[in-house]
Amino acid sequence: MKKVEIAVIGGGIGGAMIASLNQKKDLILFEKDKNLGGCASTFKRFGEFFNTGATTFVGYEENHVIKKIFDEVGLKPELIESHVAIRTIQNKKIVDRVENFEEFLSNLNSVYYHENNRIFWKTIKEIDEKFWKLKNIYFSKYSFKAYAKTALFIVELFKEFGFLLFKTADGYINEVLPNISKEYKAFIDSQLLITLQTTSKDLSLLALSLGLSYPFHKVYYSNGGMGKIVEDLLKEVNVSNKEEIISIERFEDKYKIISTKDEYLASKVILNSTIFEGSKLFLDEDIKKYYEKFSFNDQSAFVVYLKLNSKENFLHHYQIILKENIPNCISNSFFVSFSDINDEKLSHNGYSITISSHSKAIFWEGLTKEEYENKKEETKDFIINEFLKNFDFVKKEEITVSFAATSKTFNRYINRTNCGGKAITLKNILELPSCNTPFKNLYNVGDTIFAGQGWPGVAIGADILNKML
Repeated sequence: MKKVEIAVIGGGIGGAMIASLNQKKDLILFEKDKNLGGCASTFKRFGEFFNTGATTFVGYEENHVIKKIFDEVGLKPELIESHVAIRTIQNKKIVDRVENFEEFLSNLNSVYYHENNRIFWKTIKEIDEKFWKLKNIYFSKYSFKAYAKTALFIVELFKEFGFLLFKTADGYINEVLPNISKEYKAFIDSQLLITLQTTSKDLSLLALSLGLSYPFHKVYYSNGGMGKIVEDLLKEVNVSNKEEIISIERFEDKYKIISTKDEYLASKVILNSTIFEGSKLFLDEDIKKYYEKFSFNDQSAFVVYLKLNSKENFLHHYQIILKENIPNCISNSFFVSFSDINDEKLSHNGYSITISSHSKAIFWEGLTKEEYENKKEETKDFIINEFLKNFDFVKKEEITVSFAATSKTFNRYINRTNCGGKAITLKNILELPSCNTPFKNLYNVGDTIFAGQGWPGVAIGADILNKML
């Protein structure tokens, strides 16, 4: 049995960040798949490279935790700035989300005019700016020290935001944008689905602000694929990919780990798997019961991958909003990520395109094999047809490769059926899982614990955990 100080289970964004921050320690990172990055990986199929999910990279700027972590590990990622963060197309109407506030507001008013647009979006932007200037972002449990530091963060939140913390997103929208049009509301909600995996009906004003404001920051495309950022983070880390963890058993103050290749005795275990599925790994009943407390988040993604042989110039990111929901999905929009035209890896032989929408994992689980293939093909064809309608200068014959992935596909490769954790709301804030657990030397990191979604949210969790370690 091999001994190791820290075992990191999973090579997604959170696992990569925490492993890179502790790369000088006796550490192994285990990854089931051959590709690193999880939902942010880059993979090869039919001789071409594709990004598993959306390619927006945000938070690499001063005063942000991502830049702090990258600087600490000595990584300067190869990034290309997306001067338009997202181009939204709805009923042929175009709004560009850009960093410059006045430019964005002018564009927005030409499409979704409201007399209070300036008040609404300026407040959203200011709340976001204030949040990222907070000094004591922290959330953990199970010890006096952890609760004290969490309390300090809550006091700082109240000091900065006061009663705004208790405002709901929908309440604020209705108050400041009364009689908002159905189209305009869809524009807001479709962006929240990307960043927070839910719509305004489930959110606080603070979460709404963070979810809508990321295009006011610098947004980047990762040259060579999203997976390259994760691979670069892990360059100096002891990584064992294509090694799946079968079981973990508490052994006095240590943890016995059995994988598909070997057995290990770890002093500390960090799970980068989803919090909902943690119980599947453990043999100890008390640890299994702890993880079973966290209800499964059923929301997942349906993703279409295309190779497009076109000489047109495209932005990196588009969002297409339709009038009705996509078949077999829970959204009326899809997010389109184009590889950069100068990306020699992904744009070899044409653009590499990832198109994602939201669906329910349980829907795909409940189908027969024949039903599954038929529904998958139906959804893929619908999305491709709508893509062609909204990019009418693209010809169908220019698409040289097309295939799709469901929650079952993701489970096969990266051991998870869902995408993201539950949105942080006023109702569930005290129930959120933290980086630490009630069990000594057992920790969590990733998008299903505080602070949740996207690179910035996962980075906050990794930063908090690193302070604990």
